[in-house]
Parts: sequence; C-alpha cells; structure tokens
Amino acid sequence: MTRQRSAQPSQRQLRVGEEIRHALARILAEGHLRDPALAGRGVTISEVRVGPNLRSAIAYVIPFAGGEVASLIVALNHAAPYLRGRVVQEVKLRYAPSLRFAADEAFAVAGRIEEILHRPEVQRDLAAEDTESKDDNDAD
Repeated sequence: MTRQRSAQPSQRQLRVGEEIRHALARILAEGHLRDPALAGRGVTISEVRVGPNLRSAIAYVIPFAGGEVASLIVALNHAAPYLRGRVVQEVKLRYAPSLRFAADEAFAVAGRIEEILHRPEVQRDLAAEDTESKDDNDAD
C-alpha cells in the first residue's frame, strides 16, 4: 500500500521551516555579510518552505522599508552557500538544506485586493447588498 502525498506540508516541514526562518533572520540582522549588495540592506523573511525530504528550502523575502526586490534576490542567492553554512551551525539537522531565495508576493496581492475593495463601484454594490439584507430582515 502506498501513501498518498498531501499538498499540505507536514508538521516537521513547518517546524524546520520556522527554525530556518528564525536562524536566517538572526544571521542577516548581524550584518556580517561581505557582499556589498547586501551590506546595510534590511531584509524581512516572511516564510521558509521546506521540501518534503528536508533537503531544500525556499525563503520568501521582502526588502525592509521598500527597495528593489530583484537585486536583493540575486544577492541573497549568490550568498546562499555561506548562509547555508551559517544556518547549519544554528539549526541541528541531519542534512543541510540547500537554500534558495524568492520574492514574497503575498503583500502585493493583498494590496491589490484591498485596492479593488475600495473602488467606488464595489462600495456601491456592497451598499446595495447591505440595503437588501436590511429589507429582508425587516420583512420577517
């Protein structure tokens, strides 16, 4: 009998991802990186997703206080081997996961949804729906 693969990460994946996220945040906050593209740049690590075999991890990042995302991702991916070595020193794992960095688009998507919800035509539709529901409640 074979086990069905779930689309959801396991508890272990979530726990290891969170440990790696905390370790990366500490390492980047120390500011000991020699890469001039990363020197003095603040980075927010919003999430780390670890693969099912715990040998690969993708860290989703956002530049702190805005800034260009593309150059930050390139610089972090260039520094990934060094960061991997530092993460291994802080997080005790059987295998050191390979690190990859990607831009976190979740906040941009949330911003677009917020913008859509505040459009006049959407506000008008919501007000009309609210009026209809009050009329239905009054009829009862």
